[in-house]
Amino acid sequence: MRLDRMTWPQAEALLQRRPAVFLPVGSHEQHGPMGLIGTDAICAEAVALGAARRVEAAVLPPIAYTPAPFNMDFPGTVSISPDLFARHIGEILDAMAHHGVRGVYAVNAHGANLAPLAAVAASRSAPVLRVRSWWDFAAVNALRQSLYGEWEGMHATPSEVAITMAVFGPLPVPSEARQPPEPLPDGFIAAHAGDRHGPPAEHRALFPDGRVGSHSALAKVEEGKALLEAAVTAVAADFTDFAAALDRQAAGSLA
Repeated sequence: MRLDRMTWPQAEALLQRRPAVFLPVGSHEQHGPMGLIGTDAICAEAVALGAARRVEAAVLPPIAYTPAPFNMDFPGTVSISPDLFARHIGEILDAMAHHGVRGVYAVNAHGANLAPLAAVAASRSAPVLRVRSWWDFAAVNALRQSLYGEWEGMHATPSEVAITMAVFGPLPVPSEARQPPEPLPDGFIAAHAGDRHGPPAEHRALFPDGRVGSHSALAKVEEGKALLEAAVTAVAADFTDFAAALDRQAAGSLA
């Protein structure tokens, strides 16, 4: 269902039938000593593709270059400014509107994307932008907690690493990942929601191997498959509600 892997006549037919699309949004940043740098984009695309197959909708190519300034002292990270990211998303929405798309459903997998995406969503009425992180849903969070508890942590989480393993297979576990990281103090995750971390050097000094309270080595392929299934199911249902609301809105405007 990737839009970039269709011909234009195929795209035209699908967008006329289903004028709402998925947009996976991740990051290109370190994910600890065993997590892939592309973890967030991989997770966002896997969830979007799975949901799209169920609801017969198109999926735009994933956005991987997003704001991640706090991780810039870890090699491989690429960070862009929130303003550039927001403008990029805005121009993608403009292109979709030109083709008659009424709604864009962003499947997010990176906390620092949330504020810019919310600003873009609030600044326009067409196409409507709905933003949902794959972990936003109660069933997904319940599974994360049952699998990993406090070791889910905040970054390079075993749940996101497990999803990448569901996509690509098991990852090697280097010796530095086998030991759990320092537990996060009470209130840390709430205080840093949306990836409100400090400057790059300070962030790396606090979390030298890149994990933020997350024991990545707990991840297993079968757990990743279960998490992916839970996220796909939740996102497909939410997208169906989103598309139905867009259809009602369109019908009302024609009445």
